[in-house]
Amino acid sequence: MKKGSEIIVECLERENVKHIFGLPGAVLCDVYDVLHDSPIDFIICRHEQAAAHAADGYARVSGKTGVCMVTSGPGATNIVTGLATAYMDSIPMVAFTGQVPTTMIGDDAFQEADIAGITRTITKHNYLVNDIKDLARIIREAFYIASTGRPGPVLVDLPKDIIHSKTKFEYPEKVSIRGYNPNLKGHPKQIEKIAVKLSEAKRPVIYMGGGVILSNASREVEELAHMLNIPVTSTLMGLGGFPSNDKLFLGMLGMHGTYWANMATNNSDLIIALGARFDDRVTGRIDKFAPDATVVHIDIDPSAISKNITVDIPVVGDVKEVLKHLNEEVKKRIKSKPKRTEWFKEIEKWKAKHPLLYGDGKKGYLKPQWVIEKISELADDSAIITTDVGQHQMWTAQYFKFKKPRTWLTSGGLGTMGYGLPAAIGAKMANPKSIVVNISGDGSFQMNCQEIATAKTYGVPFISIVLNNNSYGMVRQYQTIFYKKRYYATDLDFNPDFVKLAESLGAEGYYVDDEKKFIDIFKKSLKSKLPVVIEVKIEKDEKVFPMVPAGGSVKDILVD
Repeated sequence: MKKGSEIIVECLERENVKHIFGLPGAVLCDVYDVLHDSPIDFIICRHEQAAAHAADGYARVSGKTGVCMVTSGPGATNIVTGLATAYMDSIPMVAFTGQVPTTMIGDDAFQEADIAGITRTITKHNYLVNDIKDLARIIREAFYIASTGRPGPVLVDLPKDIIHSKTKFEYPEKVSIRGYNPNLKGHPKQIEKIAVKLSEAKRPVIYMGGGVILSNASREVEELAHMLNIPVTSTLMGLGGFPSNDKLFLGMLGMHGTYWANMATNNSDLIIALGARFDDRVTGRIDKFAPDATVVHIDIDPSAISKNITVDIPVVGDVKEVLKHLNEEVKKRIKSKPKRTEWFKEIEKWKAKHPLLYGDGKKGYLKPQWVIEKISELADDSAIITTDVGQHQMWTAQYFKFKKPRTWLTSGGLGTMGYGLPAAIGAKMANPKSIVVNISGDGSFQMNCQEIATAKTYGVPFISIVLNNNSYGMVRQYQTIFYKKRYYATDLDFNPDFVKLAESLGAEGYYVDDEKKFIDIFKKSLKSKLPVVIEVKIEKDEKVFPMVPAGGSVKDILVD
């Protein structure tokens, strides 16, 4: 017979969990007592939201399921943003929450919250454990559901009496859930149809999303693109899935994507969407999106097919598995690689018409685009970059040269400010040998900067760049362009001294307003054994271009 707390920890060990990110709470004390003698490391974060983001960052880099554990009531509700972030970006995560005893649920007991109800729409699945006999099965299912099919977060709510109860321990070797059978292979006839369409297409484009990285399909995408000489564009989430230094890569498309990637997609005659969801930031005005294109959509999630854009050839399956099959079908049909001379000439014209450019900075300020390019030069190809959300996120997507999958961590779907720093901690723990750089704005950085103390506590060095323009820059950009510079609620007139703040939390802190100084300090920081914060002064009126206005089409794109 084992107690619930013992069953929980043994299940986690059997799932090969190495790290749990969380915060303590009295309701979970029995679990901590068992963890005391377990090889699993419990990483104490300073805020539950950060614990969820750290588990998310760990999962994105390792490809494994991230785990977080928090207490009941406010501890549980504080992870809601982290769960929603993981849900929107399809990140495998299992979150454990403490709960009041089953006999007190519904009585407004101290620190009671209906977390299963609260998270129903932002988790792939969730459980409230009502019977100790179900505990091991539920944990086994939670890990299985989180990591199979379209990945996502699963929540397990643990009432106090379940933690303390005893039962015979049996860990299920197999999982069988009625109605849940993810289709991996894809329909062969549909795959043959795609191969035929590819042989006929004159202006094809591969449109790659985060699903390529989640299914580890980068090699298969490269093979397809090079076999048929097809240009490749990526969503924000797909960056790193195709080498940015490859001549076929067009850069990111969508609201802040390159002019030529947007034009190529919109003028294509065949779009092959891989693990992408045609979100509004990519399509803009749906009725104007790629009007002449036959649309192929390969995705593990059947509900994503034709959700936003009507698809001509749908294939439900794992991107990697389907591409393996598709590449074999293509090999049977091609006699020589198509040159697509006219198509690439057209793309080169768009590239020459509106390249990504930026001017010189004023004295005392650095250009953020230059900073990103310099980080890209100084860090190696395996460096992991995390960001928060805002202008700095888009500059990083545009100017950092991602060459490998699982090196780019950002909140794409939910757009969560405060994500980058705790995600950097999880990333570094998943891959301690990699350089990890978090790029943030002054607004975003302040949302979870307390986690520097977590990094210091566990000896997790990484560099955090704070691009400081004393404002919520992206919203201010909107007010500049669409609200006639009527600025409201976007200026951060008072900011903390970021250098002193970093030092007070156990990090090294630097202030930079000069290019040479930035290079020297960044190089020095790469060798540091401590977390490092580098504050970089940038101009308040710096903007992100190109920009397709929300609800607009490619014809409405703003280039300066």
